[in-house]
Amino acid sequence: MASAVGPQAFDVDHAGAGERLDRFLGRAAAERRLALSRTRIKALIEAGEVLVDGATARDPAARLAEGARIRFEAPPPEDAPVKGEALPLDVVFEDEHLIVIDKPAGLVVHPAPGHAEGTLVNALISHCGSSLSGIGGVRRPGIVHRLDKDTSGLLVVAKTDAAHQGLADLFADHGRTGPLEREYLALVWGGFDVPAGKVDAPIGRHPRHREKMAVAPEERGRHAVTHWRLEEAFGAASLVVCRLETGRTHQIRVHMASTGHPLLGDSVYGAGFKTKAAQLPEGARTALAALGRQALHAAALGFEHPITGEPLRFDSPAPKDLMRLIAALRSRA
Repeated sequence: MASAVGPQAFDVDHAGAGERLDRFLGRAAAERRLALSRTRIKALIEAGEVLVDGATARDPAARLAEGARIRFEAPPPEDAPVKGEALPLDVVFEDEHLIVIDKPAGLVVHPAPGHAEGTLVNALISHCGSSLSGIGGVRRPGIVHRLDKDTSGLLVVAKTDAAHQGLADLFADHGRTGPLEREYLALVWGGFDVPAGKVDAPIGRHPRHREKMAVAPEERGRHAVTHWRLEEAFGAASLVVCRLETGRTHQIRVHMASTGHPLLGDSVYGAGFKTKAAQLPEGARTALAALGRQALHAAALGFEHPITGEPLRFDSPAPKDLMRLIAALRSRA
């Protein structure tokens, strides 16, 4: 038996015994169409917002007894502690549920130590105003995937709780049960004997350099798959299109480096290839120095709208700095 007691609250009796508290609340919230992520539910339990038989329960993994009475209430989202900044945004698509941005290289997605201001989140808070997701407990843009600071291209951000939940589930599932397409343009060192391939290798933290990721043993890494195809060969370098089957931190950079083809301009995973720049034509060497970053661009993004079900697909041409490098490689001058 259950009775609704508010838009983000309910009382419910637990049937059966032995189920984890967080899993039970996740199912109960979904039945009531409350857009609450697993992370949000866990945080609310640990914050003391859940009562079991009248007592505060702070352990998400606590097992419920048969007939336990659960009281759940999620406080309304707070205003974001991150301040909005009127930064320029290249908006590709926007409705009341989500926004698709073409991010320039050099823009950090989320505030972090050393980048408290001037981020995409600061810009979105200013741009979107009060129509933002509160699924994390703070009213802010719903970041469901990221691009590295020095990677340019397409990024989708949720504006509402329901869109955040749907997009988060889609990206966590890597598009297995719903359409999700992510393609990147990358310039890599060296040539290929085959026109396409797949890298299927787990990724985890580098055992010695903790700021880096690396191909790791299965027990230490997370499943990661990248598909690539050759678009154009330039001798010392190649233009490839990489399609993500999973979305791990630095996935394309790590996977291509593991095949002996690190990205041009990648100081982290291609440091040992700096001397190869001498093999490039003079114009390409100049363009690579001017690029000053890894040659990676999120060129295509496709997904099913989490609210309307409409299929959406967006394409972004390579930015000018990357196009100058490609043109210089083509000229071989």
